[in-house]
Amino acid sequence: MALPLWPDDRTLPQFAYAVVEVDPQRSSQDRRTQARPPLVTALVRRRRGRRRIVVPHPGPVADRQRAGGKSGALRAAIFGVNDGLVSNAALIMGVAGAGQSNRVIVLAGVAGLLAGAFSMAAGEYISMRVQREVFERLIHLEAHEIGSNAEAERRELASLYERKGISAELAERIAEEVMRRPETALETHAREELGLDPREGLGSPWAAAGSSLVMFCLGALVPLVPFTIGSGDAAVIAAAALALVTLAGVGAAMSILTGRSPLVSGLRMLAIGGSAALVTFGVGKLLNVTTGL
Repeated sequence: MALPLWPDDRTLPQFAYAVVEVDPQRSSQDRRTQARPPLVTALVRRRRGRRRIVVPHPGPVADRQRAGGKSGALRAAIFGVNDGLVSNAALIMGVAGAGQSNRVIVLAGVAGLLAGAFSMAAGEYISMRVQREVFERLIHLEAHEIGSNAEAERRELASLYERKGISAELAERIAEEVMRRPETALETHAREELGLDPREGLGSPWAAAGSSLVMFCLGALVPLVPFTIGSGDAAVIAAAALALVTLAGVGAAMSILTGRSPLVSGLRMLAIGGSAALVTFGVGKLLNVTTGL
């Protein structure tokens, strides 16, 4: 009999239904993956980032807000606009420092914009696709384990709750109640064992790739615009100024999500991006002086 794993079948369509009575003779691929659960789970947790230990403490709550979904689009957008700004500003400054004509600088800037945007989008899509497939694989195996040996999974869940400080008797009662419904059992095991929440989604490759491409293009355009309407030292100064102001603005804007000081965030972004552009401009000047390129 097929039972729904969880109500929202839009989260994982391919795993929307599973057979509870699973054949104990699993595939060789299942056995190989299951033989390495600590390694795979550790990689998943590292991919999702380090966890900071926070204890309850008094503080402001009125301005609390959600930082965004888990599709990966927000992370890709921030990374995209920052990478577009820094990489194309560095490229343009390097070419300008080498004393090349305005036409060559614009050509290099456009080429850097297109190459970087599509490279970033392709990289984000592959990264999020692989991450999602790993998550789906782990949830699929968890569904097999619950269907094949529900009692062992119940004991494992009770043990997890005990390690969180819940009394053994209450942990047993909670685990027993959770295991009554297959969809609740799978969702709970995925969250407690794997650190995944199917209801929050497992990341969207297309959303990450799209936001990365668009934001990279916007960031890369900033240092390029002055060279489309001017040339010479004036365009170089304008491009550098625009890039630095935009970097500081993006850094300060991110403080809305992180809760950090806008000044610190802006200066950090400014220092990192400005250093990269300064180094490449210096390298370009050095090449122009020593080799005449």
